Amino acid sequence: MYNKIYEKIKEYNTIVVARHVGVDPDALCGQLALRDAIKLTFPEKKVLAVGTGSAKFTSIGKLDKQEDVSNALLIVVDTPDIKRVDSVDFTQFSYKIKIDHHPFVEKFCDIELIEDTACSACEILMKLLLEIPLKCDKNIASKLYMGLVSDSNRFLFNSCTSETFTLVAKYIEKYELDLSSMYQKLYLRPLNEVRLEGYISSNMTVTKNGLSYIEITDKIINEFGVDSAAAGNMVNNFNFINEVIIWTTITEDIKNNQIRVSIRSRGPEINKLAEKYGGGGHKFASGVKLKTFEEARTLMKDLDKLLEDYNKEVDNGN
Repeated sequence: MYNKIYEKIKEYNTIVVARHVGVDPDALCGQLALRDAIKLTFPEKKVLAVGTGSAKFTSIGKLDKQEDVSNALLIVVDTPDIKRVDSVDFTQFSYKIKIDHHPFVEKFCDIELIEDTACSACEILMKLLLEIPLKCDKNIASKLYMGLVSDSNRFLFNSCTSETFTLVAKYIEKYELDLSSMYQKLYLRPLNEVRLEGYISSNMTVTKNGLSYIEITDKIINEFGVDSAAAGNMVNNFNFINEVIIWTTITEDIKNNQIRVSIRSRGPEINKLAEKYGGGGHKFASGVKLKTFEEARTLMKDLDKLLEDYNKEVDNGN
């Protein structure tokens, strides 16, 4: 399948690389790295990386301006279903490719490279660039490393295997990656975000079953001077609280008229419950977009019941 993807890349003169809404480093780094690798290999091609950006990730790289295209190739990375693809009109493309590490949701592309045991989309792209004649350089390799590190939460998840570490070692050695500078790009934060994190720690609700949640309203977002994407991504900062098994952020996004719920777990699988509410994701990292805080509160009740059942099973030794 890797070679089929390469043949399609060779075939088309105009290529658009897209990813999911609600940008995160794995999706952004993956699409920018793939764009740059294609442009480095085929300088004559028009290759665009498109989507809505976030001020939080400007140090990683710049997206391209939207353009009308026709008879083009679309490559979608890190996105399992069509409704989550950001900022593209599917009617403009004559051929479509998906490269993804989420569990299968639906087929919407002609070629679908899905490796749901990979820790990140960037891990798949790392393998792809080693297997096909697309060129890579230090800049491209650095983006792939940052995407992998971010989505694996610095190699903390069980989705990181010996293959992951072998792959990373090859890239570090071959491209002499500067790990310190990459971690600074990923994890340096403004003081107002740190203060919001302190607010979340002080005000989150924790149930007796081990569910943690907090509603981050637009008023709170404005008080701390952050954007809704930065607020929602803070769910990843609360992994290791002894009394918490599932933790969530419920973030108001006025611009897109939605309530974004980010869910993480170190116990029960949560993606099926997220799918019930129109969302989805991985077994232990999922998300949902809702219309109201009331819907989110109902989801919290379901998550708490999921934890109650899970705790009973654990107590019974199952």
